[in-house]
Amino acid sequence: MSDSHQSSCAARPPAAPARRTFGRLAAAMIATVAALAAAGTVNAATPAQAWPQKAVSVVVPFPAGGSTDTIARMLAVPLNEKLGQPFVIDNRPGATGAIGATMVKRAPADGYTLMVASIGVYAVNPFLQKNLPYDPAKDFDLLTVAVRAPNVLVTKPDFPAKNLQELVAYMKKNPGKVAFATSGAGSSDHLTAALFWQKSGTEGLHVPYKGGAPAISDLLAGQVDVSFQNVNAVLQHIRSGKLKALAVTGDQRSPVLPNVPTMAEGGVKGVDVYSWQAVAAPRGLPKEVKARLHAALVSALAEPQMRQKLAESGFEVVANTPEQFDQFEKQELQRWKGVIEAGKITSE
Repeated sequence: MSDSHQSSCAARPPAAPARRTFGRLAAAMIATVAALAAAGTVNAATPAQAWPQKAVSVVVPFPAGGSTDTIARMLAVPLNEKLGQPFVIDNRPGATGAIGATMVKRAPADGYTLMVASIGVYAVNPFLQKNLPYDPAKDFDLLTVAVRAPNVLVTKPDFPAKNLQELVAYMKKNPGKVAFATSGAGSSDHLTAALFWQKSGTEGLHVPYKGGAPAISDLLAGQVDVSFQNVNAVLQHIRSGKLKALAVTGDQRSPVLPNVPTMAEGGVKGVDVYSWQAVAAPRGLPKEVKARLHAALVSALAEPQMRQKLAESGFEVVANTPEQFDQFEKQELQRWKGVIEAGKITSE
Protein backbone atom coordinates (compact mmCIF):
# COMPACT_ATOMS: atom_id res chain seq x y z
CA MET A 1 0.00 0.00 0.00
CA SER A 2 1.47 3.34 -1.01
CA ASP A 3 1.97 6.22 1.39
CA SER A 4 -0.45 8.20 -0.58
CA HIS A 5 -3.12 5.56 -0.25
CA GLN A 6 -2.44 5.21 3.45
CA SER A 7 -2.68 8.96 3.80
CA SER A 8 -6.00 8.93 2.02
CA CYS A 9 -7.27 6.17 4.26
CA ALA A 10 -6.04 7.97 7.34
CA ALA A 11 -8.06 11.05 6.34
CA ARG A 12 -11.41 9.19 6.20
CA PRO A 13 -12.35 8.88 9.93
CA PRO A 14 -12.87 12.64 10.44
CA ALA A 15 -15.37 12.60 7.50
CA ALA A 16 -18.26 11.43 9.70
CA PRO A 17 -18.30 14.57 11.87
CA ALA A 18 -17.97 16.62 8.68
CA ARG A 19 -21.03 14.87 7.25
CA ARG A 20 -22.92 15.56 10.48
CA THR A 21 -21.88 19.22 10.32
CA PHE A 22 -22.98 19.42 6.71
CA GLY A 23 -26.27 17.76 7.69
CA ARG A 24 -26.83 20.31 10.40
CA LEU A 25 -26.03 23.13 7.96
CA ALA A 26 -28.37 21.67 5.39
CA ALA A 27 -31.13 21.33 7.97
CA ALA A 28 -30.54 24.90 9.04
CA MET A 29 -30.69 26.06 5.44
CA ILE A 30 -33.93 24.16 4.89
CA ALA A 31 -35.38 25.69 8.05
CA THR A 32 -34.30 29.14 6.88
CA VAL A 33 -35.86 28.62 3.45
CA ALA A 34 -39.06 27.40 5.10
CA ALA A 35 -39.10 30.44 7.36
CA LEU A 36 -38.53 32.74 4.41
CA ALA A 37 -41.30 30.99 2.52
CA ALA A 38 -43.62 31.44 5.48
CA ALA A 39 -42.61 35.08 5.72
CA GLY A 40 -43.30 35.43 2.03
CA THR A 41 -46.80 34.11 2.61
CA VAL A 42 -47.35 36.60 5.40
CA ASN A 43 -45.93 39.42 3.32
CA ALA A 44 -48.21 38.50 0.44
CA ALA A 45 -51.18 39.03 2.73
CA THR A 46 -49.77 42.15 4.36
CA PRO A 47 -51.29 44.69 1.91
CA ALA A 48 -54.76 43.33 2.65
CA GLN A 49 -54.12 43.00 6.36
CA ALA A 50 -52.66 46.50 6.52
CA TRP A 51 -55.57 48.08 4.65
CA PRO A 52 -56.35 50.94 4.76
CA GLN A 53 -53.14 52.90 4.24
CA LYS A 54 -54.84 56.02 2.83
CA ALA A 55 -58.21 57.76 2.61
CA VAL A 56 -61.18 55.74 1.34
CA SER A 57 -63.59 57.32 -1.16
CA VAL A 58 -67.27 56.68 -0.39
CA VAL A 59 -69.26 57.36 -3.55
CA VAL A 60 -72.87 58.44 -3.05
CA PRO A 61 -74.62 58.43 -6.45
CA PHE A 62 -77.09 61.12 -5.35
CA PRO A 63 -76.91 64.79 -4.31
CA ALA A 64 -75.96 65.79 -0.79
CA GLY A 65 -78.75 66.08 1.75
CA GLY A 66 -80.87 63.06 0.87
CA SER A 67 -81.39 59.89 2.89
CA THR A 68 -78.58 57.96 1.21
CA ASP A 69 -76.11 60.82 1.67
CA THR A 70 -77.13 61.10 5.32
CA ILE A 71 -76.52 57.40 5.97
CA ALA A 72 -73.13 57.55 4.22
CA ARG A 73 -72.01 60.49 6.33
CA MET A 74 -73.21 58.82 9.53
CA LEU A 75 -71.18 55.70 8.69
CA ALA A 76 -68.04 57.60 7.68
CA VAL A 77 -67.32 58.85 11.21
CA PRO A 78 -67.14 55.48 13.04
CA LEU A 79 -65.38 53.83 10.07
CA ASN A 80 -62.68 56.48 10.32
CA GLU A 81 -62.33 55.80 14.05
CA LYS A 82 -62.26 52.02 13.68
CA LEU A 83 -59.96 51.77 10.68
CA GLY A 84 -57.71 54.78 11.20
CA GLN A 85 -58.17 56.51 7.84
CA PRO A 86 -60.59 59.16 6.55
CA PHE A 87 -63.70 57.94 4.74
CA VAL A 88 -64.45 60.80 2.35
CA ILE A 89 -67.93 61.27 0.86
CA ASP A 90 -67.94 61.80 -2.91
CA ASN A 91 -71.37 62.78 -4.28
CA ARG A 92 -71.74 61.75 -7.93
CA PRO A 93 -75.41 62.29 -8.83
CA GLY A 94 -77.07 61.73 -12.18
CA ALA A 95 -79.08 59.21 -14.20
CA THR A 96 -80.94 57.97 -11.10
CA GLY A 97 -77.69 56.85 -9.54
CA ALA A 98 -76.21 55.19 -12.63
CA ILE A 99 -73.36 57.68 -13.05
CA GLY A 100 -71.96 57.09 -9.57
CA ALA A 101 -72.54 53.34 -9.72
CA THR A 102 -70.67 53.09 -13.03
CA MET A 103 -67.78 55.04 -11.56
CA VAL A 104 -67.56 52.55 -8.69
CA LYS A 105 -67.77 49.60 -11.07
CA ARG A 106 -64.71 50.89 -12.95
CA ALA A 107 -62.64 51.65 -9.83
CA PRO A 108 -59.88 49.28 -8.66
CA ALA A 109 -61.09 46.54 -6.32
CA ASP A 110 -58.61 47.46 -3.61
CA GLY A 111 -60.90 48.67 -0.82
CA TYR A 112 -60.29 52.36 -1.46
CA THR A 113 -63.59 52.95 -3.28
CA LEU A 114 -66.94 52.14 -1.71
CA MET A 115 -70.51 52.95 -2.65
CA VAL A 116 -73.47 53.75 -0.42
CA ALA A 117 -76.59 53.56 -2.57
CA SER A 118 -80.28 52.78 -2.35
CA ILE A 119 -82.87 50.40 -3.73
CA GLY A 120 -83.01 52.20 -7.08
CA VAL A 121 -79.35 51.61 -7.88
CA TYR A 122 -79.33 48.00 -6.69
CA ALA A 123 -82.74 46.70 -7.78
CA VAL A 124 -84.69 49.07 -10.03
CA ASN A 125 -82.47 50.73 -12.64
CA PRO A 126 -81.90 47.55 -14.71
CA PHE A 127 -85.58 47.52 -15.66
CA LEU A 128 -85.96 51.23 -16.34
CA GLN A 129 -82.79 52.28 -18.13
CA LYS A 130 -81.82 50.93 -21.51
CA ASN A 131 -78.17 50.00 -21.94
CA LEU A 132 -77.44 50.47 -18.25
CA PRO A 133 -73.63 50.70 -17.99
CA TYR A 134 -73.45 48.54 -14.87
CA ASP A 135 -74.99 45.28 -13.67
CA PRO A 136 -75.91 45.41 -9.97
CA ALA A 137 -75.82 41.63 -9.68
CA LYS A 138 -72.38 41.19 -11.26
CA ASP A 139 -70.28 44.33 -10.93
CA PHE A 140 -70.10 44.78 -7.16
CA ASP A 141 -69.00 43.00 -4.02
CA LEU A 142 -72.08 43.42 -1.84
CA LEU A 143 -71.08 44.15 1.76
CA THR A 144 -74.22 44.83 3.77
CA VAL A 145 -77.67 46.36 3.71
CA ALA A 146 -77.05 49.01 6.35
CA VAL A 147 -80.55 50.27 7.12
CA ARG A 148 -84.11 50.21 5.93
CA ALA A 149 -87.14 52.42 6.51
CA PRO A 150 -90.76 52.11 5.44
CA ASN A 151 -92.42 54.72 3.28
CA VAL A 152 -95.42 56.58 4.63
CA LEU A 153 -98.46 57.63 2.63
CA VAL A 154 -99.10 61.29 3.44
CA THR A 155 -101.66 63.84 2.33
CA LYS A 156 -102.60 67.43 3.07
CA PRO A 157 -104.68 67.80 6.24
CA ASP A 158 -107.84 68.95 4.43
CA PHE A 159 -107.90 66.04 1.96
CA PRO A 160 -111.31 64.30 2.14
CA ALA A 161 -109.95 60.85 3.07
CA LYS A 162 -109.20 60.47 6.78
CA ASN A 163 -107.71 56.97 6.48
CA LEU A 164 -106.57 54.43 3.92
CA GLN A 165 -109.97 52.80 3.46
CA GLU A 166 -111.53 56.17 2.68
CA LEU A 167 -108.72 56.97 0.23
CA VAL A 168 -109.27 53.72 -1.67
CA ALA A 169 -113.03 54.36 -1.81
CA TYR A 170 -112.47 57.93 -2.97
CA MET A 171 -110.03 56.82 -5.70
CA LYS A 172 -112.46 54.20 -7.00
CA LYS A 173 -115.13 56.87 -7.32
CA ASN A 174 -112.64 59.27 -8.94
CA PRO A 175 -110.27 57.14 -11.07
CA GLY A 176 -107.17 58.92 -12.29
CA LYS A 177 -107.94 62.14 -10.40
CA VAL A 178 -105.99 61.80 -7.15
CA ALA A 179 -102.54 63.34 -7.82
CA PHE A 180 -99.60 61.33 -6.43
CA ALA A 181 -96.38 63.33 -6.14
CA THR A 182 -93.16 61.37 -6.56
CA SER A 183 -89.46 62.22 -6.67
CA GLY A 184 -89.33 61.16 -10.31
CA ALA A 185 -90.50 58.64 -12.88
CA GLY A 186 -89.25 55.22 -11.87
CA SER A 187 -88.23 56.35 -8.38
CA SER A 188 -88.87 54.07 -5.40
CA ASP A 189 -91.81 56.21 -4.28
CA HIS A 190 -93.27 56.03 -7.79
CA LEU A 191 -92.93 52.25 -7.75
CA THR A 192 -94.54 52.11 -4.31
CA ALA A 193 -97.48 54.11 -5.65
CA ALA A 194 -97.73 51.81 -8.67
CA LEU A 195 -97.70 48.75 -6.41
CA PHE A 196 -100.42 50.35 -4.27
CA TRP A 197 -102.60 50.99 -7.33
CA GLN A 198 -102.12 47.41 -8.47
CA LYS A 199 -102.94 45.88 -5.08
CA SER A 200 -105.88 48.19 -4.29
CA GLY A 201 -107.47 48.11 -7.75
CA THR A 202 -107.25 51.88 -8.08
CA GLU A 203 -105.75 54.36 -10.51
CA GLY A 204 -103.91 57.53 -9.53
CA LEU A 205 -102.49 60.48 -11.43
CA HIS A 206 -98.69 60.35 -11.39
CA VAL A 207 -97.00 63.75 -10.93
CA PRO A 208 -93.20 63.29 -11.10
CA TYR A 209 -90.74 65.83 -9.69
CA LYS A 210 -86.97 66.16 -9.86
CA GLY A 211 -86.36 64.89 -6.36
CA GLY A 212 -88.22 64.35 -3.12
CA ALA A 213 -87.81 67.92 -1.79
CA PRO A 214 -89.87 69.64 -4.51
CA ALA A 215 -92.49 66.89 -4.34
CA ILE A 216 -92.90 67.43 -0.59
CA SER A 217 -92.91 71.20 -1.08
CA ASP A 218 -95.82 71.06 -3.53
CA LEU A 219 -97.66 68.59 -1.30
CA LEU A 220 -97.35 71.03 1.60
CA ALA A 221 -98.59 73.81 -0.68
CA GLY A 222 -101.62 71.78 -1.72
CA GLN A 223 -100.59 71.51 -5.37
CA VAL A 224 -100.87 67.69 -5.26
CA ASP A 225 -102.95 65.34 -3.14
CA VAL A 226 -100.85 62.51 -1.72
CA SER A 227 -97.37 61.01 -1.78
CA PHE A 228 -95.40 58.00 -0.61
CA GLN A 229 -92.28 59.37 1.07
CA ASN A 230 -89.49 58.02 3.28
CA VAL A 231 -90.54 58.35 6.90
CA ASN A 232 -87.50 60.45 7.82
CA ALA A 233 -88.20 62.92 4.99
CA VAL A 234 -91.65 63.90 6.22
CA LEU A 235 -91.60 63.01 9.91
CA GLN A 236 -91.27 66.61 11.07
CA HIS A 237 -94.21 67.68 8.89
CA ILE A 238 -96.39 64.88 10.27
CA ARG A 239 -95.51 65.79 13.85
CA SER A 240 -96.22 69.47 13.21
CA GLY A 241 -99.60 68.69 11.66
CA LYS A 242 -98.69 70.04 8.24
CA LEU A 243 -99.16 66.58 6.71
CA LYS A 244 -101.53 63.75 7.59
CA ALA A 245 -100.20 60.18 7.63
CA LEU A 246 -102.62 57.54 6.33
CA ALA A 247 -100.45 54.40 6.45
CA VAL A 248 -96.88 53.09 6.56
CA THR A 249 -95.58 50.51 4.12
CA GLY A 250 -93.72 48.38 6.67
CA ASP A 251 -94.76 44.91 7.79
CA GLN A 252 -95.30 46.44 11.23
CA ARG A 253 -95.94 49.92 12.58
CA SER A 254 -93.07 52.36 12.72
CA PRO A 255 -91.79 53.15 16.23
CA VAL A 256 -91.70 56.85 15.31
CA LEU A 257 -95.33 56.73 14.08
CA PRO A 258 -96.94 54.22 16.44
CA ASN A 259 -100.48 55.47 15.80
CA VAL A 260 -100.26 55.12 12.03
CA PRO A 261 -101.50 51.75 10.72
CA THR A 262 -99.68 49.60 8.20
CA MET A 263 -101.04 49.21 4.68
CA ALA A 264 -102.23 45.71 5.57
CA GLU A 265 -104.04 47.01 8.65
CA GLY A 266 -105.68 49.59 6.40
CA GLY A 267 -107.02 46.88 4.12
CA VAL A 268 -104.42 46.81 1.32
CA LYS A 269 -102.16 43.78 1.50
CA GLY A 270 -98.99 43.12 -0.47
CA VAL A 271 -97.57 46.65 -0.19
CA ASP A 272 -94.86 45.92 2.37
CA VAL A 273 -92.15 48.19 1.00
CA TYR A 274 -88.94 49.45 2.55
CA SER A 275 -86.53 51.98 1.22
CA TRP A 276 -83.02 50.73 2.00
CA GLN A 277 -79.43 51.88 1.83
CA ALA A 278 -76.56 49.47 1.34
CA VAL A 279 -72.77 49.40 1.00
CA ALA A 280 -70.87 47.78 -1.84
CA ALA A 281 -67.47 47.91 -3.54
CA PRO A 282 -66.05 47.05 -6.98
CA ARG A 283 -66.15 43.32 -7.66
CA GLY A 284 -63.02 41.45 -6.63
CA LEU A 285 -62.10 42.78 -3.18
CA PRO A 286 -59.36 40.80 -1.43
CA LYS A 287 -61.00 38.48 1.10
CA GLU A 288 -59.18 40.03 4.04
CA VAL A 289 -60.23 43.55 3.04
CA LYS A 290 -63.83 42.47 2.51
CA ALA A 291 -63.89 40.79 5.93
CA ARG A 292 -62.42 43.84 7.68
CA LEU A 293 -64.81 46.18 5.92
CA HIS A 294 -67.86 44.14 6.79
CA ALA A 295 -66.78 43.76 10.41
CA ALA A 296 -66.20 47.51 10.72
CA LEU A 297 -69.57 48.31 9.14
CA VAL A 298 -71.47 45.93 11.40
CA SER A 299 -69.62 47.24 14.44
CA ALA A 300 -70.42 50.85 13.48
CA LEU A 301 -74.09 50.05 13.01
CA ALA A 302 -74.20 48.26 16.36
CA GLU A 303 -73.06 51.26 18.35
CA PRO A 304 -75.86 52.37 20.72
CA GLN A 305 -75.60 56.05 19.75
CA MET A 306 -75.76 55.18 16.06
CA ARG A 307 -78.78 52.91 16.51
CA GLN A 308 -80.59 55.51 18.60
CA LYS A 309 -79.94 58.29 16.11
CA LEU A 310 -81.11 56.12 13.23
CA ALA A 311 -84.20 54.97 15.12
CA GLU A 312 -85.17 58.56 15.91
CA SER A 313 -85.24 59.23 12.16
CA GLY A 314 -87.30 56.13 11.41
CA PHE A 315 -84.47 53.87 10.22
CA GLU A 316 -84.07 50.25 11.26
CA VAL A 317 -80.57 48.74 11.34
CA VAL A 318 -80.20 45.65 9.13
CA ALA A 319 -76.42 45.00 9.01
CA ASN A 320 -76.72 41.64 7.25
CA THR A 321 -73.98 39.47 5.75
CA PRO A 322 -72.75 39.71 2.14
CA GLU A 323 -74.46 36.40 1.44
CA GLN A 324 -77.76 37.64 2.87
CA PHE A 325 -77.43 40.87 0.90
CA ASP A 326 -76.88 38.89 -2.29
CA GLN A 327 -80.02 36.82 -1.73
CA PHE A 328 -82.05 39.88 -0.77
CA GLU A 329 -80.97 41.75 -3.89
CA LYS A 330 -82.10 38.86 -6.08
CA GLN A 331 -85.53 38.94 -4.44
CA GLU A 332 -85.79 42.71 -4.86
CA LEU A 333 -84.76 42.54 -8.51
CA GLN A 334 -87.46 39.98 -9.20
CA ARG A 335 -90.11 41.89 -7.27
CA TRP A 336 -89.60 45.28 -8.89
CA LYS A 337 -89.23 43.79 -12.33
CA GLY A 338 -92.77 42.43 -11.92
CA VAL A 339 -94.15 45.76 -10.67
CA ILE A 340 -92.51 47.70 -13.50
CA GLU A 341 -93.73 45.31 -16.18
CA ALA A 342 -97.27 45.16 -14.79
CA GLY A 343 -97.49 48.94 -14.54
CA LYS A 344 -95.72 49.52 -17.88
CA ILE A 345 -93.51 51.98 -16.07
CA THR A 346 -90.71 53.88 -17.78
CA SER A 347 -88.19 56.38 -16.50
CA GLU A 348 -89.37 59.03 -18.96
